[in-house]
Amino acid sequence: MPTPATPPRFPRLAAVVVALALALALAVTGCAGTDAPAGSSPARPGAAVLPDRVEPLAAAARPALPVTVPSADGTQVTVTSADRIIPLTGSLNEIVQTLGLGGQVVARDITATFEQAASLPVVTRGHDVSAESVLSLRPTLVLAETTTGPAEAVRQIRDAGIPVLVLAPARSLEDVPKRIGAVAAALGVREAGTQLSGRTADRIAAARKGVPAGTAKKPRVAFLYLRGTASVYLLGGSDSGAASLLEAAGAVDTGKESGLGKDFTPITSEALAAAAPDAILVMTKGLESVGGVDGLVKIPGVAQTPAGMDRRVLTVDDGVLLSYGPRTDQVLSSLVAQLYGKGA
Repeated sequence: MPTPATPPRFPRLAAVVVALALALALAVTGCAGTDAPAGSSPARPGAAVLPDRVEPLAAAARPALPVTVPSADGTQVTVTSADRIIPLTGSLNEIVQTLGLGGQVVARDITATFEQAASLPVVTRGHDVSAESVLSLRPTLVLAETTTGPAEAVRQIRDAGIPVLVLAPARSLEDVPKRIGAVAAALGVREAGTQLSGRTADRIAAARKGVPAGTAKKPRVAFLYLRGTASVYLLGGSDSGAASLLEAAGAVDTGKESGLGKDFTPITSEALAAAAPDAILVMTKGLESVGGVDGLVKIPGVAQTPAGMDRRVLTVDDGVLLSYGPRTDQVLSSLVAQLYGKGA
């Protein structure tokens, strides 16, 4: 069975979670979701369960190396071998696997729980990278994001002579082809990257066609980040990463509309009342961690919103919701189906 995912690494979200968790004298690693208790209410009837596996390109890609590519930390990275790859986020792992180079991936971080990666050794503790674990696997390329840490671990890996390519985190649909292209370029499989970007764009466009035309009132959706085991309840703002998906699904991100400029802020009854969402979007593990819909509506302010009164909750798996990669079309299709009661 895959290891349960801990919260994905969002910009600044980790710091918020840590601060709140420490205030409650809880460990950061205690933020993982728990199984829903017996008798708890499920998410919206008919909510899609996304297949937890990636779909590699049909043709096997053959890396043309060496290549030198720019890194988001201002360095130039030269890659001479793609024989042993370690992606340090689930999203990057997904891209490498979908490009057809899954056989060369030798490790994963704790958020990469999809089928093809689930049996790989984990080289993170919570969200912190273990330089010793990474180096013990003799990688020829490490893929990271600007939020990957601690910085000392990343520096230790690079100081050992391992090429480390750093990418900016994805926050919108527009970032999908950029990330695929950057990873493909570093692996020396640019043609495969172009093919995957095209396939992904076509599938996202098809998912968007499921949004009913001429809807008089767009559904208002609040994105909540929940970890009941640590009493962490956050409302997504304009930088949470959810706005692009919700807007593509024909909805309004109420956090963004309310002017919440940060990625996440602690939930208050006043903020929820002002947002007045018609539906609430949560990650699957987050919903489980509060005891399902029954527990969600007990969070102060939720029951007083239109979404809470109607018990209208949208759920998407933690590891894929904000990955912005080759499976984003599935996320969008799921949101459209849950919002409008039909598949894309």
